[in-house]
Amino acid sequence: MKKQYDEQKIREMYERITRTLIQKGLTITTMESATSGQIASLITDTEGASAVLKGAFVTYCNEAKIMQGVPEEILEKYTVYSRETAAAMAKACRNTYGADISIGVTGTMGNVDSANPEASVPGQIYFAIDFQGHEEVFLVELSPQPTRLAYKLAVAWEIGEVLEKLL
Repeated sequence: MKKQYDEQKIREMYERITRTLIQKGLTITTMESATSGQIASLITDTEGASAVLKGAFVTYCNEAKIMQGVPEEILEKYTVYSRETAAAMAKACRNTYGADISIGVTGTMGNVDSANPEASVPGQIYFAIDFQGHEEVFLVELSPQPTRLAYKLAVAWEIGEVLEKLL
């Protein structure tokens, strides 16, 4: 059964998350590949977000990930589409910004990556959330979505559900 994601509900969720971060005095950062900044964008849709979002990276290519602190060895050994890469992304942005919460997101949206066909599984997304030094990595298998934005919002929903539980 195809899971439906409602954009308005996702935006409301991120407003709650951002307000909770502000209320608790917690900061957040992201390193996003597959979602290309969608998580950071949703956070900053709420007034006052500058108090909590320390910064964010969109690292769509491997070179950008490496430039921002993801070890090249991780990408070579496990591929860009792995739980290890998501964890390294979360760690790298946490190290850069010193935020309370860091998120790393990687995966394949709707089509196979011709540069990594063996590792690229459409709809398979890995994300890591590090909350004050306690890291957890998640795998999400998304059903086909109608647009790239729909894929990004679907991933945002999955990450948001975890964030709400943590907060």
